[in-house]
Amino acid sequence: MLTTLPFALALRRVGMAATLVTLAACRNPQADAYLAEQIRQIAEELNASRQQEAQMQSELDSLRGVVARQDTLLTKLAGMAGVPR
Repeated sequence: MLTTLPFALALRRVGMAATLVTLAACRNPQADAYLAEQIRQIAEELNASRQQEAQMQSELDSLRGVVARQDTLLTKLAGMAGVPR
């Protein structure tokens, strides 16, 4: 009688675990569709963010070029005027 008690408890635990796994595997298709839509929207926002970052980087590089040309011009003008830098 004592040997069957641990076996029965183990069998009961295995049965409960199997039930929980089965319930977890049953998913709502509407929830899956909603999740897929949310992931798609996140991907679109991430792509837009990457495009905006690339545009801003391009503008920053352009502004750096303008500043470098102006710095060169000011250095030349200061040299012509004899103003120490």
